Amino acid sequence: MSVERRAIVTGGSRGIGRAIVERLAADGFGVVLTFRQNERAACEVAEGARARGHAVFVERHDQEDVTEISALFARAASCFRTTDDAFLDVLVINAGLMEHESIAEVTPESFDRVMAVNTRGPFFMLQHAAKRMREGGRIVLVSSICTELPSPGEAVCAASKAALEQFARVASRELGRRGVTVNSVSPGPTDTDLLRGATTEEEREAFARATALRRIGRPEDVAGVVSLLARPESGWLTGQNLRADGGLV
Repeated sequence: MSVERRAIVTGGSRGIGRAIVERLAADGFGVVLTFRQNERAACEVAEGARARGHAVFVERHDQEDVTEISALFARAASCFRTTDDAFLDVLVINAGLMEHESIAEVTPESFDRVMAVNTRGPFFMLQHAAKRMREGGRIVLVSSICTELPSPGEAVCAASKAALEQFARVASRELGRRGVTVNSVSPGPTDTDLLRGATTEEEREAFARATALRRIGRPEDVAGVVSLLARPESGWLTGQNLRADGGLV
């Protein structure tokens, strides 16, 4: 299927990533979503979008393996039926790894794993994307509110996500002459399977009370912010980190 506006969303099979895929598809983008393990969930997202008339494609990609990035972009171009080198309008780097370990518990192996997925992989994805973005393209890196409000056990995760915000700031300077904007988004506590598996109901209620809007976020809330950044009207917004946290910070 040939589409005019094209997006890639990494980690698009569930939670916030799924909501971003569905929102961009509804906004008129053809979307390639990537997954690492849960192929069934990824296919469900794509099939649901296609049933609504949207062009959504599925590709397996392990963000930890930077040697596969070039092949991913080539497969995405094939999905969009284009041979152009610069074919992409929107890239959302959403895939990530959340591991809670106290500083005393972190091992060299667990440290390297989180950094490989959350920092190294996105950096080289960004590097490749610089060659693949069309003029006026949009790049969004999904960070986390833990970079500003870290909890015990989040030292490595917070550091790995903070790097994304700096990548966005520097890349916005390097790509700005082509009209490409680069921003990051920091979701606050968001009602996903990941959050529910890591917190109690009492903890989620406490998060809700701490926000200005007195609730935790929904994946669609974060997707709405990404949608805003993907629009032509956001062209003067670059090098920024947007907190999608309901006024938590």
